[in-house]
Amino acid sequence: TLDLTCRRMPCFAKFSEMEKMVNMEAEINEVQPLPLSVKIGSTLQFCFIGKKCEILQDMNRHLEAILKEKRDLRKRLIKHRCQESLPIEATFHKCIVELLTEAVTFIEKLEGHLQSVRSIPQIPHMMNNMDTTLSKTEMLMIELEELTEQILKWEELQKEVYSN
Repeated sequence: TLDLTCRRMPCFAKFSEMEKMVNMEAEINEVQPLPLSVKIGSTLQFCFIGKKCEILQDMNRHLEAILKEKRDLRKRLIKHRCQESLPIEATFHKCIVELLTEAVTFIEKLEGHLQSVRSIPQIPHMMNNMDTTLSKTEMLMIELEELTEQILKWEELQKEVYSN
């Protein structure tokens, strides 16, 4: 995360410059004799520690500001918007009431509309089922007519038998 943000923030740019300087001093110290390099290294180390501490404090202040903004933004997002109402002119009150009643009606009917939309892909299958059911109903009607005719014939035969 620090590597990604160091290119954008000036405090990270200072940090990387100081780090480069420390690395260059380390290379110089390797070339110089030991006693002199130890003296220079310890002196430079104290100097760079102070600068690094300042840079880290700047970075810390920047991160605290970001966290504070994040908290404020989260509070604003959680807060209900109905508590902050805009003033509406009296001439528009009737329109707002009508709009709210239409919105409530729409929300009540929304589930039914969504169910209708969800059933659209099933329409061809439902149509096939209806065709099959219609065919079966027609067959039953034909059988019922035939059965009715047979009953009427049987009834006439029974009348003839009783009359004889």
